[in-house]
Amino acid sequence: MNRYLTEFIGTFFLVLTIGFAVLAEAPLAPVAIGSALMVMIFMGGHISGAHYNPAVSLAVLIRGKISPVDFAIYVAAQIAGAIAAAFVVYIVLDKTFAPAPGKDVLAWKAVVVEALYTFALALVVLNVATAKGTDGNSFYGLAIGFTVLTGAVAVGGISGGAFNPAVGIGPTIVNAMQGGGNYNNLWIYLVGPFIGGALAGVVFKIQHPGEA
Repeated sequence: MNRYLTEFIGTFFLVLTIGFAVLAEAPLAPVAIGSALMVMIFMGGHISGAHYNPAVSLAVLIRGKISPVDFAIYVAAQIAGAIAAAFVVYIVLDKTFAPAPGKDVLAWKAVVVEALYTFALALVVLNVATAKGTDGNSFYGLAIGFTVLTGAVAVGGISGGAFNPAVGIGPTIVNAMQGGGNYNNLWIYLVGPFIGGALAGVVFKIQHPGEA
């Protein structure tokens, strides 16, 4: 139970920070979001692995570090945390938010960049937080947080910069229920990130043949 609670809390504060920063149009929103992920990883890495992202959990499943049952419960906890955070943002600001591609950006292009940067994120997670060669390091949270910061700055204006199905699902649900939004873009933040996470799991196995 402690692992699932940790996944809920970490995802909650990640999505909460995204919502407040985006709706405030904060110039340093990517820094706040990457930093929130970093500190939540340091909070929960030793408990749950600090995935806070169904695509990362998929990569870890393929890598062989969690069971299918744990994967399902992790994803449920992450989505619940994202929904709760998006609802809190709505309660506080009376506004909703949801990721969306930039103006005039074709959907397939958004899927491509979501897949690429989720691949980078998940591969970094696997290498700094699960590989034998980096076991016991103290930099894993910083490396992972900066990967999200990098992606948010580089392609946030193209795809919306979610790199995380929970970030797509939670805010989209609340936006549809309370803000008059719809689910038209949700598939982008499922297909792209899950492809990226799956590829990261496969590539890690190629990078580290025989590592259990």
